[in-house]
Amino acid sequence: MDAGDTAWLLAATALVLLMVPGLAFFYGGMVRAKSVLNIMMMSFYALAIFPVVWFLYGYSFAFGDDIGGGLLGGAEFVGLNGISPETLSGTIPAYVFIVFQMLFGVVTVALVSGAIADRAKFVAWMVFVPVWVTFVYVPVAHWVFAFDAPDGSTRGGWITNRLHALDFAGGTAVEINSGAAALALAIVVGRRIGWKREPFRPHNLPAVLLGAGLLWFGWYGFNAGSALAANGTAGLALINTTGSGCAGVLGWLALEFIRDRKGTSFGAASGAVAGLVAITPSCGTVSPLGSLVVGAVAGVVCALAVGMKYKFNYDDSLDVVGVHLVGGLVGTLIIGFLATQANVATLGYGSPGLLYGGGSEQLIRQTTAAVAVLAYSFVVTYMIGLAIDKTIGFRVEEDVEVSGIDQAEHLETAYEHLSGGSTLGA
Repeated sequence: MDAGDTAWLLAATALVLLMVPGLAFFYGGMVRAKSVLNIMMMSFYALAIFPVVWFLYGYSFAFGDDIGGGLLGGAEFVGLNGISPETLSGTIPAYVFIVFQMLFGVVTVALVSGAIADRAKFVAWMVFVPVWVTFVYVPVAHWVFAFDAPDGSTRGGWITNRLHALDFAGGTAVEINSGAAALALAIVVGRRIGWKREPFRPHNLPAVLLGAGLLWFGWYGFNAGSALAANGTAGLALINTTGSGCAGVLGWLALEFIRDRKGTSFGAASGAVAGLVAITPSCGTVSPLGSLVVGAVAGVVCALAVGMKYKFNYDDSLDVVGVHLVGGLVGTLIIGFLATQANVATLGYGSPGLLYGGGSEQLIRQTTAAVAVLAYSFVVTYMIGLAIDKTIGFRVEEDVEVSGIDQAEHLETAYEHLSGGSTLGA
């Protein structure tokens, strides 16, 4: 065990945990006043239920020895069997690694909730989360995060070890996965009452900015912690996370100024998240100057992408598709152009990008990984969502949606002036 690596991973784990209330505030500020508690509770429920699934069998099937084809881990760690305080994962205690990776999944499934804000039954969400984690997140985590053991004693997932796609901290397993699932669930649940006719403006922009700030703070643990050591690669991920987040803000604001002649606080917060999303897979492979390109491209592309829902007629309430799916695709594919020779060599697998003499090989790998995760997540999530909708129903009644989902689903309201529900549009 390395004390420095362990101390850093303990701190990084705490930082990633902070992303959950950060996301709750970010989403909570974006919805209408009568839906705040419901969307925040979706994140907190994910934080409560995910560890139960993870400890019972999720960790084992994600990180156990591959049982064939790089698709799923084995059952040797079910119930965390065979793991003790002395068990190591690399240079850190296995327990620290287990919780660190667990929190990645919590954030992933919590992100999905933004697509169905304002209209989903909480009990349906309670059923959806453990089922989705079991059949979608756990297999994809194995594909992307489970590495072959250096001594060949255990084998991991196909995307990392067979395809050799580069994904430092979860552009596929977290961002594309959650974005594709969000799209599928938005289609299953259907559009909000009044969508396209009512503005559905954020009710609390200071909460949105606070949430974005907490997410950014936690993202340092998310990305730099993925080095799993206190080393230069963690430092590279840290500086790249900073550069891309800043450039994402500037890219989104630049588009707003060109289009609307004004820059909004909502756009700034969204741009920061878009830049952070895109750098998640690429923070260990691009240069600091490359991170500025990643963030700027993501800021502009995601700002344009959030309008796709009106063209294709799906109601993604809080733009999970436009920011996380599209931002994840940007960050995953841009590795095929901007991954440097030195950084790829440090990681020990993959090839440099097109602009660094690597040819198209890595771009093809990145595209294959992105398409595979997108397709799998969308199809399986759609099936899970449809099954829940046809049995217990995924959507609240129309009068509940109009009067206030918080009061009906939680017997509470976020603000005193909304007691008993409200028809306020704000």
